Amino acid sequence: MNVPANLKYSNDHEWCRVEGDTAYVGITDFAQSQLGDIVFVDVPTVGETLAAGDVFGSIEAVKTVSDAFIPVSGEILEFNPAVDADPAVVNKDAYGEGWLVKVRLSNPAEVDGLLSADQYKELIG
Repeated sequence: MNVPANLKYSNDHEWCRVEGDTAYVGITDFAQSQLGDIVFVDVPTVGETLAAGDVFGSIEAVKTVSDAFIPVSGEILEFNPAVDADPAVVNKDAYGEGWLVKVRLSNPAEVDGLLSADQYKELIG
């Protein structure tokens, strides 16, 4: 299972990559493999400010629909247009082109409370 060392992770299987006061958020390789073929991603929260742990959208796979939780507090700035056009990009490249949302961080210190790659690997076994 691919778990890049440069990212932070949540217990809900989201990843976070910080660039300045902005974070990119997506679901992990483990999460997309558990969901299966992703057919639709809905992010109705663009423009809203959410608290860490809030649901920012949903991910629909062939057999299930799963909530997506924001791992850090902030304003949802953008839903990835590549994922909107082709949700399967999340299955193909969960950590790159398959990011879900861009967030302006409310409290950058929250990132320090997320799991490291090693801690996340322990979580998923």
